[in-house]
Amino acid sequence: MNDVTDDPQMGDPDLSEPLRRAIGERYLTYALSTIIDRALPDARDGLKPVHRRILYAMRELRLSATSGFRKSAKISGDVMGNFHPHGEAAIYDAMARLAQDFNVRYPLVDGQGNFGNIDGDNPAASRYTEARLTAIAESLMEGLTENAVDFRPNYDATLEEPVVLPAAFPHLLANGSSGIAVGMATNIPPHNIDELIGACLHLIKTPDARDETLLNYIPGPDFPTGGTIVEPRENIAEAYRTGRGAFRLRAKYEVEDLGRGQWQIVVTEIPYQVQKSRLIEKIADLIQTKKIPILGDVRDESADDVRLIIEPKSKNVDPEVLMGTLFRQSDLEIRFSLNLNVLIDGRVPKVCSLKEVLRAFLDHARDVLLRRTQHRVDKIDHRLEVLGGLIIAFLNLDRVIDIIRYDDDPKAALMREDWSRKTPRARDEDDYVSPPAGAGELTEVQAEAILNMRLRSLRRLEEIELVQERDALMAERAELTALLGDEDIQWTKISEQLRDTRAKFGKKSVGGERRTQFAEATEIEEVPLEAMIEREPITVVCSKMGWIRAMKGHVALDSAMKFKDGDEGRFVFHAETTDRLVLIGTNGRFYTLMSSQLPGGRGMGEPVRLMVDLPNEADIVDLQIFRPDVKLLVASSAGDGFIVASDDVMAQTRTGKQVLNVKGDVVLQVCKPVAGDHVACVGENRKVLVFPIEELPEMGRGKGVRLQKYKDGGLSDATTFNLADGLSWKDPAGRTRTETELAEWTGKRAGTGRMAPRGFPRDNKFN
Repeated sequence: MNDVTDDPQMGDPDLSEPLRRAIGERYLTYALSTIIDRALPDARDGLKPVHRRILYAMRELRLSATSGFRKSAKISGDVMGNFHPHGEAAIYDAMARLAQDFNVRYPLVDGQGNFGNIDGDNPAASRYTEARLTAIAESLMEGLTENAVDFRPNYDATLEEPVVLPAAFPHLLANGSSGIAVGMATNIPPHNIDELIGACLHLIKTPDARDETLLNYIPGPDFPTGGTIVEPRENIAEAYRTGRGAFRLRAKYEVEDLGRGQWQIVVTEIPYQVQKSRLIEKIADLIQTKKIPILGDVRDESADDVRLIIEPKSKNVDPEVLMGTLFRQSDLEIRFSLNLNVLIDGRVPKVCSLKEVLRAFLDHARDVLLRRTQHRVDKIDHRLEVLGGLIIAFLNLDRVIDIIRYDDDPKAALMREDWSRKTPRARDEDDYVSPPAGAGELTEVQAEAILNMRLRSLRRLEEIELVQERDALMAERAELTALLGDEDIQWTKISEQLRDTRAKFGKKSVGGERRTQFAEATEIEEVPLEAMIEREPITVVCSKMGWIRAMKGHVALDSAMKFKDGDEGRFVFHAETTDRLVLIGTNGRFYTLMSSQLPGGRGMGEPVRLMVDLPNEADIVDLQIFRPDVKLLVASSAGDGFIVASDDVMAQTRTGKQVLNVKGDVVLQVCKPVAGDHVACVGENRKVLVFPIEELPEMGRGKGVRLQKYKDGGLSDATTFNLADGLSWKDPAGRTRTETELAEWTGKRAGTGRMAPRGFPRDNKFN
């Protein structure tokens, strides 16, 4: 029996290359389909296929701006059935967005019913809403019946759909677009039509205009929700030149005086695509977590317009400082990214500059003009051919009637007759009608027109009107022929059309004024949190079980305090609301707490583990007020330690900052401020060692070096002191005792030490 690999029909046993090629070809097909047919807009009309099909289907349903409304379910059903078989829900979502005046600068769909709102609420179901086209959407399709663009078969080849719309203005930039394809994305902000047309007219006059010059006409995006752009002009110019960049967009606000020194901030415009409800939730969360202590309250008083009320904690707060802080920590300021990635000629994806996008539209507008003009010339030629035959019939009416009455095949007879020799002169010289140039045999079109002529048309007035129509069409044809042959006339005609569009939808029309304004960013320097907090005395109380609270005022530290059953006080000290607290865990991590954010002292407080991510297996070693520019002695139970700067232990997140590395059963045992020139260590074996502090390294993080050597047990306590002042501790009676003769215990770091002096505390603690 032969080996299966020897069979020639099995092919090469190494299938890696064919598989790679097969997968590559299929993935490339999928990627191109996603890029061209779904995600990226066409630079010519600024539409994706789904939007183009929605508009065309609504046009086929005769849903003009002046017609009645139709159910959205009917529209989305027709779009899906005829042109876009990708799900009715997706089609309805796309159509609803075209009707949302807070999402698109110039809505293309006129919606009736609930089409969603700026709060982020979804539109009602398609069976409840109705829609029709807007006037601006109709201008995108003007010329579809005049061969302005190519058509292609729909998905099942039963109908035809336009490849691109004629587009009377640069819709890509007017309404913007966004999408994510395979390996590329696009994000284009909306702009003002009046400004776009102004830039197009300038580009027609000066084709080699510089990118920076276009900023005189298009200073930046014009978002439907307004707001204020605070991006520097040079950054905007660079973004438009390269096709990539970002715009800083802020909410528009004003300070409202309430009298008696009271005031509040009223936000009237929020950034583009920011949901108002989520924005309020975010600001409310900042209040709840006390991340902005100078922020008092936020409420929504919006009706049809936006009106958010922001109240300060105190009237002494600077409004600019409050808003500057909100801009940094909420969506009252966003960065809208620009990525001008579009399809050139509907096929090639490219990141374009502003000038290239406008040029792509103008080239498309010229192509549309030439096609519509040629279509009109063809119509005129056909009509002139018909008119020529009708005029011959009127000039030879008797002969035409005889042929129609007596000939068996009047059409063929009319076409055989030589009319050039039979055309008589008119009765009066003033009424003379010259025969058509080259009048001889009639064409089939002319003969058919004569046979279809009504008897009521056989009057002298009709004959004169035909001649007048012929002369008018000849004059129009001459103008159109001149346009087709002269590029300057073509651009003049396009300029006239753009000016007409500007008059309809520009700044003088309803809603055509620029909504987004420009301003220089009033940068508020990073305000320290302490500067935003009103300074008040508090008493910090943390129990043995880790419940923490802050009591107002400096309460006597030995006064009776309430704790939960089975709990008792552990850390009690005076502080101020502007203080930061450092919590040290046995896991070697340091956590930062804000005194102003501690729960009030009326109850039992809250578990500190809810404020920081202190593991359940870790205990609290110490809780102290942060003091800048202070050195700390940290040591583990294994007797390893080092000196660390207090500024290096401050944590920025809930997870804290790892300072002392510990493993296994080893824990952080000591963390004390450095106050002296010597270190004293005592082990669980009650041996004491004193050595100079210079022998300890200063580090930001690590395991440290050996402080004291042990045979059994580990480190019990460590402290720093001035050798000249002696080492102090409290005896069992509570009296302070100082030992100045320490030569017996002084040695090198990492020594074993000597037994503690007489009277040293039994708990092996210095204080």
